[in-house]
Amino acid sequence: MPLEGPARIVSELTSRGYNAEREAVTRLAATDDNAAALERVLEEVPDDALVVRTEHVDAALTATESSPSPAASSTDSSPPDPPVSTGAASTPTGGSGVSSPVETEGSTEAANRSVDPEKRSLEIVGDMTGDSTGTGEYEDFVSVFRDRLDRLGSKLRGRVNHRPATAIQNMPGGSEAAMVGLVNDVRSTASGHWLIELEDATGTFPWLVMKDREYADLVNELLCDEALAMEGTLSDDAGIGFVDSMYFPDVPRTYEPSTADRHVQAALISDVHVGSDEFMAEAWNRFADWLHTAEAQHVEYLLIAGDMVEGVGVYPDQDDELEIVDIYDQYEAFNEHLKQVPGDLEIVMIPGNHDAVRLAEPQPGFDEELREIMSAHDPRIVSNPSTVTIEGVSVLMYHGVSLDEVIAELPEEKASYDDPHKAMYQLLKKRHVAPQFGGHTRLAPEEEDYLVIDEVPDIFHTGHVHKLGFGKYHNVLAINSGCWQAQTDFQKSVNIDPDSGYAPIVDLDTLDVTVQKFS
Repeated sequence: MPLEGPARIVSELTSRGYNAEREAVTRLAATDDNAAALERVLEEVPDDALVVRTEHVDAALTATESSPSPAASSTDSSPPDPPVSTGAASTPTGGSGVSSPVETEGSTEAANRSVDPEKRSLEIVGDMTGDSTGTGEYEDFVSVFRDRLDRLGSKLRGRVNHRPATAIQNMPGGSEAAMVGLVNDVRSTASGHWLIELEDATGTFPWLVMKDREYADLVNELLCDEALAMEGTLSDDAGIGFVDSMYFPDVPRTYEPSTADRHVQAALISDVHVGSDEFMAEAWNRFADWLHTAEAQHVEYLLIAGDMVEGVGVYPDQDDELEIVDIYDQYEAFNEHLKQVPGDLEIVMIPGNHDAVRLAEPQPGFDEELREIMSAHDPRIVSNPSTVTIEGVSVLMYHGVSLDEVIAELPEEKASYDDPHKAMYQLLKKRHVAPQFGGHTRLAPEEEDYLVIDEVPDIFHTGHVHKLGFGKYHNVLAINSGCWQAQTDFQKSVNIDPDSGYAPIVDLDTLDVTVQKFS
């Protein structure tokens, strides 16, 4: 009996303890008798093999053609399935005992995912895995801040007539002056004005923002160590500058994002947290089943922004909330869940603060042992942050730990957990995913500041805060994608009500967003 296409082939291989390369499944699916071809391949696969590879299939099929068996000579009268591979069998209507999500009601028939791999393109930029040079020495801190100032300062110096701090100190009182630097300190005066100290490679200089000036409201947005430009008039003794204008590196208001040349979609998710007692396995199963339906036939990319597993020792008494206590077993379980999604998806993953990598950002991608465990469908595993360009659309992926700090430091109307995308707007404005050094966000000093947003992304994708939110900032689509974990006791204690079981789907040709709910 034929295996009814690539999804069934992968399911059968999984049940026998094998993973498979996409092309291997594609070639098996194109045979007249999938079941017979699969049996012949499994007979030829070496005993110690864990992955069925293309060369295994080619060798077995070649042997079959030269010496056909009775099983191989029987053919299926129905046309062969399209030459693509999928991750798991699609659940027939009514067969799972789980109701369809609201957005997918009535669309549970299996999709004919006729995907042309030649139309796809995927490039990774900014993956610093293997390039970490930081040792924690003084020189590393100097290097990372100089690199930050050089790169972000270059975006600001064209807007003002910049002078170094030492040069401004030697200018006569009453002169017009401008400076580009990093925010060293922000404090209020007894009169209610704001004093901002900027620092560059030559020294520091104080700037006063009067409380009745239009720029006073912007002071509430400032974080220490972010890049900024000030211009104004020096006091009579030239000991301070009175601010007339303030500039952030920012995204140009005229920015025009790139879009794909065809109708293709990407699913953006994060914070799966496999291993937690509160991991929503049924919601994940519905999501994976939906990806096999006709409604999801244009979803060709899956981007996961960190926290694949719950981890261990991340917060107090976490052990009491673990279904799987061993970290490696957690990743094994995550890999099993990943096998459920279609194998023809291009998958990109970055780590998060619950994952088994260093906590300090930037976080290199997983080590080889964990990469081998998470091998289902050959995902691209890169550092946090990284930029992935899919079909011409650039997506900046950052797990989002610094969002906690932005939300804590800024006024609620500018950054809150209820509207996480507004906090993301602030990071785009500052052109840095974690500007404040020495706060709650752990940052690693490197020769290069990998957290600078050099190029404006078309999409900015984060997670971490377990809240769903999206919007556009100067035409950049910002999405925080929620989570796949119900509320934990710890989250209750800190008043976090998560948005669980959501999958934002982005049309790459228009950058429109549809949110699918599976909880």
